[in-house]
Amino acid sequence: MTANHSKDPLHGVTLEALLTRLVERYDWSGLAARININCFKSDPSIKSSLKFLRRTPWARTEVEALYIASLDEPPEIPADSPWANHRGRDE
Repeated sequence: MTANHSKDPLHGVTLEALLTRLVERYDWSGLAARININCFKSDPSIKSSLKFLRRTPWARTEVEALYIASLDEPPEIPADSPWANHRGRDE
């Protein structure tokens, strides 16, 4: 029996999970800087953002595109992390 795997990176990912991951990665101010949506700028919350994104297809498309792009990027390392200066050096 062969398992069918979808090539769609959004397959099985709820909008809430997607948004939560983006907030964890970029924070609200980072999302607002990347996507010009007021629900990310003015008193942001997951609940209000989900309500807006479900009613506004163009905004949801932009958020989904950012999520897909973020899958290819390595995670950002805070400057105060002990690993901040270690960028794959050969040892």
